[in-house]
Amino acid sequence: MSEIVDPYILSPDKIKSPPTTFRGRLKFLGPSFILSASIVGSGELIATTTLGAKAGFITFWVIIVSCLVKVAVQLEFGKHTILTGETAMQAFNKLPGPKFGKAKWTVWTVLCVMLIKLLQVGGIVGGVAIILNIISPEISIPFFAFGIAIIVALMIYRGYYKFIERFSLVMIGFFTLFTFASLYFLHFTPYQITWENIWNGLQLNLPKETVAIAFGAFGITGVGGDEIIHYNYWCLEKGYASFTGKNDHTDKWRERAIGWLKVMKLDAIIAMCVYTTVTAAFYLLGAAVLHAQGSVPEGFAMIETLSAMYTESLGPHAKTAFLIGAFITLFSTLFAALAAWTRQITDIFGQIGLIHFTDYTIRKRTVAILAWIIPILWALVFVFIKLPVLMVISGGIVGSFLLFLVVYVVFHFRYVRLNPLFKPGIYYDFILWLSILSIIAVGVLGIIKLFG
Repeated sequence: MSEIVDPYILSPDKIKSPPTTFRGRLKFLGPSFILSASIVGSGELIATTTLGAKAGFITFWVIIVSCLVKVAVQLEFGKHTILTGETAMQAFNKLPGPKFGKAKWTVWTVLCVMLIKLLQVGGIVGGVAIILNIISPEISIPFFAFGIAIIVALMIYRGYYKFIERFSLVMIGFFTLFTFASLYFLHFTPYQITWENIWNGLQLNLPKETVAIAFGAFGITGVGGDEIIHYNYWCLEKGYASFTGKNDHTDKWRERAIGWLKVMKLDAIIAMCVYTTVTAAFYLLGAAVLHAQGSVPEGFAMIETLSAMYTESLGPHAKTAFLIGAFITLFSTLFAALAAWTRQITDIFGQIGLIHFTDYTIRKRTVAILAWIIPILWALVFVFIKLPVLMVISGGIVGSFLLFLVVYVVFHFRYVRLNPLFKPGIYYDFILWLSILSIIAVGVLGIIKLFG
């Protein structure tokens, strides 16, 4: 499928009939896998294994719930995108509440959250820099941090969706296979995992000393609040909304919308299966090896500690392979995150009146400029703070709070702005409310235990 010229503008010449077979729908998957490239890096490699190292198997359920419960909220965002063609911040700017300047409080809130989440992605830049420093210790970690920032900027500034989608898939493939190999070979070591270990991890226990890190992991693993918002841009750029076209209140439009909604749902569900399985594997590795050793990833020693998961199961020669895999995985997060951040901040600038978002030339230029500014800021934050694990977990906690805003937006999408022709059945609403209540319950529990 070729690139769509300005996918944010719906026009009759972009309309396309949806595929009617399962095989045909598979050809149009992609948006959720870009999210997976982001999720697999910071969430799995750092937050998930850190939680496993600190808590053991007992909080395994937090990771599973985190991955499963958010997909219904993601689907609701995707549905709104296809039916309206609105960007995320255009939709946020139509929500009830006070306006400051040209933008609603919701848009300003997202901007503030993104500024705080500079910590999270800065921590990931640090992780990549530490890996490269282990390989080439004669070069300093700060030098590598800024070098990686420049490389990822070069890859993103032109902003082509198709390249972003394909590169994301390639990067997550290798480390996924390597992680499952590590999990398998644990069976032949003293750290082998039993069914009793897994069962104990599914008992919904949450010791007080694990609350902060569990809360952070819940915000990062699975689809986080920011990734749910980013899904809007990838659905638009994949063409789901353009292929559906503007609502002209005809039966043909309704049929197209139903067809492309089916593609979007398949995209989200398959990706959920992938990242849930991978996340579970990462957590079990951390719980089995690092918790048993009493090792928790911290500071610049983070990568060395994490590598023990692999050297214990695959032998000392696995460290080199781990470093390569860890680099690919963390770099995939930077790559996917920068692609999304440039679009979202450009969208925010459009809503607050700094740029004309509908002007394709201005929008592309803004994305290109941000592709250089944002990664330099990530590197600066890391070089100043120097605590990558803490930075990533802190970003996860902020992401958990962002989920509250996302839940509010989804409620508005479902009960205020949804086209009556697409009112879902009882079963869908049950799953959606299960998702909403789970997010609220875990968020409230985290707040109570953190500040109570």
